[in-house]
Amino acid sequence: MKFTDEINSYIEKLNCTAKELSEASGLSAAVISRYRTGEREPGSDSEQLQKLAYGIEKIAVIKGISNIAADEVFSVLKASLNEKNDDYKCFVSNFDALIAALDINMKSLAQAANFDVSYLYRVRSGQRKPNDLDYFRNSFCNYVATHHNSFADKEKAAKIIGCTVEEIPDNDTYIIKLQKWLYHNSSDDISDCMGDFLKKLDEFNLDEYIRAIHFDELKVPSMPFRLPTSKTYYGIEEMRKGELDFFKSTVLSKSQEPIFMCSDMPMDDMAEDMDFNRKWMFAIAMSLKKGLHLNIIHHIDRPFHEMMLGLESWIPIYMTGQISPYHLPNISTNIYHHFNYVSGSVALTGECINGYHKNGKYYLTNNKEEVAYYKQKAADLLSKAQPLMEIFNASSENLFKEFLASNFKEIGSFRNILSAPPIYTISAELLARILERSSLSQDEKNKIINYAKQQKALTGELLQNNPVLDEITMLSPEEFNLYPVHLSLSGAFIEADIPYTYDEYLTHIELTKKFAEDHTNYKIVTSSVHAFRNIQIHILEGKYVMISKEKTPVIHFVIRHPKMVNALEHFIAPVIED
Repeated sequence: MKFTDEINSYIEKLNCTAKELSEASGLSAAVISRYRTGEREPGSDSEQLQKLAYGIEKIAVIKGISNIAADEVFSVLKASLNEKNDDYKCFVSNFDALIAALDINMKSLAQAANFDVSYLYRVRSGQRKPNDLDYFRNSFCNYVATHHNSFADKEKAAKIIGCTVEEIPDNDTYIIKLQKWLYHNSSDDISDCMGDFLKKLDEFNLDEYIRAIHFDELKVPSMPFRLPTSKTYYGIEEMRKGELDFFKSTVLSKSQEPIFMCSDMPMDDMAEDMDFNRKWMFAIAMSLKKGLHLNIIHHIDRPFHEMMLGLESWIPIYMTGQISPYHLPNISTNIYHHFNYVSGSVALTGECINGYHKNGKYYLTNNKEEVAYYKQKAADLLSKAQPLMEIFNASSENLFKEFLASNFKEIGSFRNILSAPPIYTISAELLARILERSSLSQDEKNKIINYAKQQKALTGELLQNNPVLDEITMLSPEEFNLYPVHLSLSGAFIEADIPYTYDEYLTHIELTKKFAEDHTNYKIVTSSVHAFRNIQIHILEGKYVMISKEKTPVIHFVIRHPKMVNALEHFIAPVIED
């Protein structure tokens, strides 16, 4: 049997879930998902394969199932691997992961290593295998060690290849570590982080969040906060207090000016204090309750997991529509870290040296002249920044329509990961039948009918010059009963749940297959992998990714930053198990 069949066979014998196997083996749920679906295989002598074998034995012991020993499982799994392609699959995966982690410029790599850019892209996607793989690998490692040898880049590389910065003190050692890792290890960190981010976005419910923090009950206090003209905070504990004092002073002031936030300070040690996290989120909620707009320059030149950790924490705030997120292009942290917050009445600034966050300091001031200086500094920083993403909600529906109109004029390859069949393949008759039993007003029904017609017309035009691939989940009757599928209406900004019956769901999938037969540039892939229930992912390869949340609230994020676009393009959806 194939490796994927062997894994699924053991899961069936053990009567366990992928989640249980993940916990027993110490491998991530996303990795187990990829093994189960055949998207990925571990190395034949890898640590991952050993962990998997011991995890299977551990579950067998817990459940009292005999004759399942780790060494035997390891032999069975190893024999099932496609050993001919094993090492190269690992190489392609790691080559792609390192390019994404270090944000390597493909044109610069091509020039330095004397390769064609398009050839590099084909190698990266696994479409092309170099004739001399050793030469290709060595050229790539030499380039990385020469052009990405700053402390910040070495720190990122060290995390992804599984060593410390101290273990790569010189270029020769750096190259050797990279060469060994490219062949003999695999990394799913980037896809795991992206999967966690998308999962939180898929599950997030703004109404529940508002109830949980009692947002509707919050009262913005008017009692003046007696802050001295200036105050200095030393070390992590005091810096946490400094951030809270900044928001307290901002909320209690009379100013309605927007808040500006920009920081490349380390995040992990600040996030360790859960009490601080709760107070910080409460401070943000109070700022939003006051009606303040937040202009945020996200520092995304961080290790990928840290970047996504920061973005995850902002999900609730993004949903409010009171956020404008930016990033600064071509910035490298290297030695210094900086912190800049400013509102209408107070400013908080800070600094530390890379690796010595605990020795950093913050400075808080409400001195008018100093606040004016920091406001100007914020304006200057924003002038250098680029939008990290465009955010469209119900209040910006017309702007979203303009974006869609321009989107259908783009040239390129389109790919969509869908939680429901696409609205542009439904027939008028089926749509009318589904809407007939809904409780929507006639105006709302007409809006949906017109939206479906517009999408069908625009998609037809798009397909004249561009390939479109839709990935659609094919649910069993049992899965459908547990998690009914609803019409996908986020593009029309309609949040009502309009469910299919199972027969209607199957009919719409058949209509989608017929649509593919009638349009040569349109293809669909059906899968039993049900990764998300409330989001759709729309990708224009190499240009942008749009994540559309179906409800609570309907919102669309258009992401253009290359590192995030690349991670989303190569994202492999995990299997959901409950």
